Amino acid sequence: MKKKIIAVITLLACFAMVLSACGDKKSVAQEANTTDTWSTIQKRGRVIIGLDDTFVPMGFRQKDGKLVGFDIDLAKAVFKQYGIDADFQPIDWNMKETELRNRTIDLIWNGYTITPEREKQLAFSEPYLANRQVLVTKKADNITSFKDMKGKTLGVQTSSSGASLLDEHPKMLKQYIKNQSPVLYDSFNNALMDLDAKRIQGLLIDSVYANYYIQHEKDPASYRVMQGNFTGEDFAVGMRKGDKTMKHKIDAAFQKLADDGELQRINNKWFGTDKNTLVHPRK
Repeated sequence: MKKKIIAVITLLACFAMVLSACGDKKSVAQEANTTDTWSTIQKRGRVIIGLDDTFVPMGFRQKDGKLVGFDIDLAKAVFKQYGIDADFQPIDWNMKETELRNRTIDLIWNGYTITPEREKQLAFSEPYLANRQVLVTKKADNITSFKDMKGKTLGVQTSSSGASLLDEHPKMLKQYIKNQSPVLYDSFNNALMDLDAKRIQGLLIDSVYANYYIQHEKDPASYRVMQGNFTGEDFAVGMRKGDKTMKHKIDAAFQKLADDGELQRINNKWFGTDKNTLVHPRK
């Protein structure tokens, strides 16, 4: 009997230790999400920005390996105002919120869309760029509407805004595609290569990417871009909810860049003077 009592006490003690460990982990995660880290970043002299380094034209690598893009230029311009270097850390885009929560990175900044679901987890800067999801096809396939995708294969990037919208509004496009299920890609680059190779017949993609990619193709006229009825979306910088000073500093920098014309110059560099996609400052 005594042995049984000791065994039960030991078991309860172990269970209590497990609960305590879980509580500690939860409190660490909560602290990471509520701490204002601006002073730490200032002392360090650099901010770590998480990105998908295949997202043309927001942040991507040239043939020589150099990281370039709209968001790269904008982030550098923002933190230059505070004497802080912007370090860009390529991450698994599926794990972006986890990387932020674990403090592997300080910001998510790479064509990152504001959504109600994401706003539950983190804070956003003011939006700086307008975007929308578009369906890209090859004209040779004679697809002129979403309905023409009936029985056809659609590609989307995993964990992208397009993937979310496809599920949220199945009657717009998902109901028509083959097996009512898209082919998932780890990058838009791979998806577009499959579109060109006729392995898929359509691609749901960010308009900023589609316009830039098609502009730089040998035969831009061979593509068709359709907007459908998907609502527009705004790109912004994602950060932990506790980083209130960071949000204030980034928003203030956006305003200054808008006022002195630098924001417009960056827009013109990457999108051309005829495609003004800026939405800052928000009225």
